[in-house]
Amino acid sequence: MKVNEKEFYVRNLSYIIRSANENDAKTLSEIRVQIDGETENMDREKGEAYIDELGFKQLIKEDDETAHNLFLVCEINGRIVGFSRCEGNLLKRMSHKVEFGVCVLKDFWGYGIGTNFLKETITWADTNEIKKITLSVLETNEKAIMLYKNYGFQEEGVLKKDKLLSDGNYYNTVIMGRFNE
Repeated sequence: MKVNEKEFYVRNLSYIIRSANENDAKTLSEIRVQIDGETENMDREKGEAYIDELGFKQLIKEDDETAHNLFLVCEINGRIVGFSRCEGNLLKRMSHKVEFGVCVLKDFWGYGIGTNFLKETITWADTNEIKKITLSVLETNEKAIMLYKNYGFQEEGVLKKDKLLSDGNYYNTVIMGRFNE
């Protein structure tokens, strides 16, 4: 599904959040690999589960045609610096919910981009009869957990020793959800 673009101005930085389009596919493929290499908060290490330009074009096309999918990008001066995606489920028993994921280039952390992706997603979900947004977050990502809680998400469970990080230790994944009645 498509949404109207919106401009934001945070700490002297102006950016736009808009729906992804097929022309973004090559850049999305490149920045996804870069972001995966910048933080261990993502599920993947740099280069894992690679999606090429054609793969992103297909995702964007499917998301445009599916009422319960949303693919947003953040653009600064024509450059994509992050994206978020909600993926719904076609199964009737789970058609009321979507799963949210977000990633932003490290150089652009602290400008509210992740927060604004989340706010736009919540607005979209609430106006499109989506009752539940789910997500998973690494237990060490305390800023993200607090952000999600501030926007009505609750911890629903913990996947114990779910991720093996570069320090050789296992970490838990927190499952969170926001239900809109």
